This record gives sequence, C-alpha cells and structure tokens, in this order.
Amino acid sequence: MNLRQQLGSGLSMAMVLASAFAFWKLFSIVTLSNSPIVVVLSGSMEPAFQRGDVLFLWNREQYVDVGDIVVYKLHGKDIPIVHRVVREHKVKEKSKKVKKPQQKQKLLTKGDNNERDDLPLYSYGQQYLDRDRDILGRVFGYVPWIGYVTILITENVYCKYAMMAMLGLSALLQDE
Repeated sequence: MNLRQQLGSGLSMAMVLASAFAFWKLFSIVTLSNSPIVVVLSGSMEPAFQRGDVLFLWNREQYVDVGDIVVYKLHGKDIPIVHRVVREHKVKEKSKKVKKPQQKQKLLTKGDNNERDDLPLYSYGQQYLDRDRDILGRVFGYVPWIGYVTILITENVYCKYAMMAMLGLSALLQDE
C-alpha cells in the first residue's frame, strides 16, 4: 500500500470517529444529558432490564415521577446506576439569582431486583439524590442485548486485545 492509500485510509477512519463523536454530542444536546446512552451492567433492574441492554436517556423534564426509571451518577464514582424512583421530596431552596424560593426535587431510588433501597450506595451522609446534580436522565427507551459488546470489551482483557489485533490485522491486509 502506498503512502497516498494509507493517508486515505487513515482519513476515512478519522471521519468515522469524528462522525460518531458528533452524533454523541448532538444526542447529548437534544436529550440534555451528559451521557444519553448507557449500558446496563448488573441484574439489579431485572426483569425490567437485563444485563447488556442499551438504555436511551431523556433529561428535559424539570421533575421525575415516582416509578420512573432513572440513571444517576454519584460524586466520586465513575459507573452510572440504573434504578427506579421509589420516593421523592420537594424542598424549597432560595436562589441567589431569583428572590422567590424554588422547589428542588430529592429522590430515593431502588433496584427492582434489590431487597433494599439505594441509601447504602449514596455518599456518606447523603439521604437522597439531588435531581439537578445527580440524575443523568430518565430512561425513555432501550435496545436489548446490544451492550454485551461493551461488557465483553471492558470486563475481558483478552477480548479487548483480540479486537485490537483484528482491527490491526484488517488494516494491514486491506486491499488497495
């Protein structure tokens, strides 16, 4: 393969990656969520969602309802959690910008397949999740099983290396 073909191949790969990133950012803006697509990593929400399901989030409502399934991320922890809202509190807080007190929503969550609520998962001293700070979004749709690819790559080192080797080999063996 000559230099021109290698550069063309590299440019095509860069365009694919840039397009995927642009789609992700556009979807983030439309849904108002930093992470608009997540993969279920555990069985805590069975039978509603299975491990490996891909969830789509929506974060444009001011409040979520009891019974909604939300994805939240705790301070200092990297992995988002998918659980159902079982209790809510609305607390009036004064804002520096607006003189009128605003209602802030505080939520308690629980996995459908768990015996207890999520209080032990929250940060030390935290009784409820803050709707504005902790919630990434409410689940509005899902695709079953597709997320197993992500689970395989993140949990199995050999699978990750095998996939990288196959990509490298396909780049080397590519015709033209």
